[in-house]
Amino acid sequence: MDGYKPPFTITNSILSHVASVSEKVGRITVMSNMENKPHLRKNNRIKSIHSSLKIEANSLSLSQVRDVINGKLVFGEAKEIQEVKNAYNAYEKIAEIDPYSIEELKKFHGIMTKYIVEESGDFRSGEEGVFNGKECIFMAPPARFVPQLMNELFGWMKKEKDQMHPLILSSVFHYEFVFIHPFTDGNGRMARLWHTAILAKWNPIFEYIPIESQIEKFQDDYYDAIAKCHVEGESTVFIEFMLTQIDNTLAELLNQMTDSATDDAILDADGANHGADHMEGRLLSGLKQNPYITQTDLAKELSLSRRTVQRIMKELMNDGKIKRVGSTRTGHWEIND
Repeated sequence: MDGYKPPFTITNSILSHVASVSEKVGRITVMSNMENKPHLRKNNRIKSIHSSLKIEANSLSLSQVRDVINGKLVFGEAKEIQEVKNAYNAYEKIAEIDPYSIEELKKFHGIMTKYIVEESGDFRSGEEGVFNGKECIFMAPPARFVPQLMNELFGWMKKEKDQMHPLILSSVFHYEFVFIHPFTDGNGRMARLWHTAILAKWNPIFEYIPIESQIEKFQDDYYDAIAKCHVEGESTVFIEFMLTQIDNTLAELLNQMTDSATDDAILDADGANHGADHMEGRLLSGLKQNPYITQTDLAKELSLSRRTVQRIMKELMNDGKIKRVGSTRTGHWEIND
């Protein structure tokens, strides 16, 4: 075990992304807005859960996932609803995770797969492969080797955690975990949860950063990077992919926080309630009054930045609360009550 080292190369691209991500983390930490914005934190966590499950073919919409988490009645497959409840329970405990403990990994697999996987919380006893139709495109290591491979991986992490940057270490772990495929089901969900848990030990802001949403946007590239690493026998390509997505996720979060700070200042000057739900309500009211209004005019009317209006409207569309009918120039907005 002492000589085990996952194969990868530290490239200029990796070093550049580590520097870029670290700089953005510093800016976000200084702004300290996450602690003051529970709605943003919860919304990002819901996005993480929805995206991670969607990657694994869960068909529930973002709005339905939010309703399940908020205890509302949702019509859907019982297994998919349970997956949401399990994932939420796991992500809510992310700050408690010791990401360098195999026992913790098994415990959280038990939480993530409660009631839906027969070998929940235990390493697989059978063989697993990835199929494209009837063709097996990847065969995981035999089940009898899983305990040894996981012990080697976790032993390497414990040895390197104080020497290697967490951004690199977490990405290496993510790929190696997917390659070993230690559980019967839930491997993708656990890989993404554990990746986040490792980063959260480095900086707690990662508890609420929806990296999973960025992966879901580039799902094909995610699987292509994994497949390429399988062929090349090392994880460099996957590390570069993950650092790119983390960098982009943080850039988007910084934009959200900057817009939110600007809008809060405007609303504070008016002595108004500046909660995110309040802004949603004002925006929906504006659309009801004038379904043909442009985003630019709506931003002026509500005294918000245009980028904030675009972001909120995108979330409303994703949630199925509004839809665009007709062309960009001559169409109108419809509200789904």
